[in-house]
Amino acid sequence: MIIDDIFAFSVAAEIIKDDDIEPCSINECTQRQDWPKWKDAIQAELNSLEKRSVFGHIIPTPPNVNPVGYKWVFTRKRNEKNEISRYKARLVAQGFSQRPGIDYVETYSPVMDTITFRYLISLAVSEKLEMRLMDVITAYLYGELDTDIYMKVPEGFRLPEAARNKPRGMFSVKLRRSLYGLKQSGRMWYNRLSKYLLKEGYTNDPICPCVFIKKSESGFAIVAVYVDDMNLIGTSEELQKTVDYLKREFEMKDLGKTKYCLGLQIEHSANGILVHQSTYTEKVLKRFGMDKAHPLSTPMVVRSLDTKKDPYRPKGDDEMVLGPEVPYLSAIGALLYLAQCTRPDISFSVNLLARYSSAPTWRHWTGIKHVLRYLRGTTDMGLFYSSESTNAQSIIGYADAGYLSDPHQGRSQTGMYLHVEELRSHGAQQNKH
Repeated sequence: MIIDDIFAFSVAAEIIKDDDIEPCSINECTQRQDWPKWKDAIQAELNSLEKRSVFGHIIPTPPNVNPVGYKWVFTRKRNEKNEISRYKARLVAQGFSQRPGIDYVETYSPVMDTITFRYLISLAVSEKLEMRLMDVITAYLYGELDTDIYMKVPEGFRLPEAARNKPRGMFSVKLRRSLYGLKQSGRMWYNRLSKYLLKEGYTNDPICPCVFIKKSESGFAIVAVYVDDMNLIGTSEELQKTVDYLKREFEMKDLGKTKYCLGLQIEHSANGILVHQSTYTEKVLKRFGMDKAHPLSTPMVVRSLDTKKDPYRPKGDDEMVLGPEVPYLSAIGALLYLAQCTRPDISFSVNLLARYSSAPTWRHWTGIKHVLRYLRGTTDMGLFYSSESTNAQSIIGYADAGYLSDPHQGRSQTGMYLHVEELRSHGAQQNKH
């Protein structure tokens, strides 16, 4: 398929952003009504940089050294209700000027994906485990660099007395720790965290390296890492030991029971956990002007066996391709992200419409709006993981097929649904006739 996960996630990230644009510089911050909060965030960042001893002494830039630039980045963290929970300011390095093989070598850092997170939620429900979210404060500043990196002297830093009359561009500062923006920063932080956990007896999962597990006589604990966010899942006693152990090495915030992570809203109840994306869905509807639309009960219309009447047929010779003013690809990306995370009920219709991304017509755009109308009436729908005990050995399966449901390829399509205790599996298959 043309559309991949990265595209879907990038579109989703743009939708999640608030209409109130974040400031791009300290000067812009000073002109806003919420300047006092940005000022506190900037000061907190400077305190963290000093506390972690990130910068060395200001020195004349060594010969043949290309110091990286810097930039202030401002953002507001939001909770599961899309409310502002925290103001953050980051002094980041402009890593785009780094040279591969000289300034960095390896950059990959494993992080937890949505599929892994959903599985861990199902495990927590079925085994009646606790879930806890921890946030590492300025996580990247804990990383130890594997190469020498110099950065231009940031604004606000005073030059040495002997250098006051010389151009500021002649000087730079050597980084003692990794800094946000560097190519290898994520990897350096992961290496530091991984080394610390493995030393305590945690085992690193070979399939998903961002998941660490430790078993003991009192129970077990799982640490699932997504950059600076850690989801802790396990028995009560072992979980508290893990929290205490992490806090001995890293400055952390205990956010309590996990309610929002990886864009997923998590609602805990006595009989299970509901995972949904109602806030994101409402943003999608608003972005594409469908937040007031009449809701529909199905994600697509029934296809016709007559290829000339099928609304999902490819573009005809007499039809025009949609212009760039129609956000077809953006809609596909936004819906794919939703389908992959918490709404498998729209997967078939969205994937069908994605096939025509290279040459969409108004018919296909109508299909997009049909899916959005369906979401309008099912905003709060999601995945529910029931804690009610069932026979772990029982497997319930459902299957159905539509004869020639793809009339253009002469194929029928078979769908199946498997239910194993709290775990649910979906699959589809095409049969050619």
